[in-house]
Amino acid sequence: MMQAGRAGFIYAADGISFALLLGWGLGRLLRVKQRISFLISAGTAICGGSAIAAVAPITNASQEEIAVSLGTVFVQNSVALPAFPAIGTALHMTQPQFGLWSALAIHDISYVVGATAKSGAVAFAVGTTVKLARALWIVPLSIGTAMAKKSKARVQWPWFILFFCLAAVANTYLPIFQPAYPVLKHLGVIGLTVTLYLIGTGLSVKTLREVGVRPFLQGILLWIFVAVGSLTFIRGG
Repeated sequence: MMQAGRAGFIYAADGISFALLLGWGLGRLLRVKQRISFLISAGTAICGGSAIAAVAPITNASQEEIAVSLGTVFVQNSVALPAFPAIGTALHMTQPQFGLWSALAIHDISYVVGATAKSGAVAFAVGTTVKLARALWIVPLSIGTAMAKKSKARVQWPWFILFFCLAAVANTYLPIFQPAYPVLKHLGVIGLTVTLYLIGTGLSVKTLREVGVRPFLQGILLWIFVAVGSLTFIRGG
């Protein structure tokens, strides 16, 4: 997992920069509002809704702009959840390859977990570890955005990463609690299922209309570039 985390950190440095620059270019080309374009790019580049929620207050984004950005990435998440495992199987990807690809190309960690969980323990471990390493970039992006905008908004730390690390440490170094871990894991799966369901209930025709054609097109094109580019890199490496 440590090796996967290091790999994810290295891939993220180049991948995030590429996604942000490409998102900026697509936003200008499609004449998407600047704040919406930035939020969609940040969500695609790092970790979906978590990144959008972190940088939105710094950019003084309105509730409508946040809703449009979240709607764009959540629709893509919903497509990725069934599509990625099917593509991985069709391309005969190994578990490490599929886990890495899911982490780099699926926006939110809950959907990475959902996509990799049925592919095997290795895919799950690689996917979640790399995605969490990628999510750490929320902090420098938030700081950089605050400096550029001269904003005094409080930078949010992605606390779910700390809880994941604590769980990993406990599982490794506290075997005395081993009987409780399967129960906690099962509760975690239930919690994830409920989370995905609740997110799904927020997706509707109204949400799609609020997203609009241009922001949604920007998000789709950016996502395709990221997904195809990372897949090509992984399979060629």
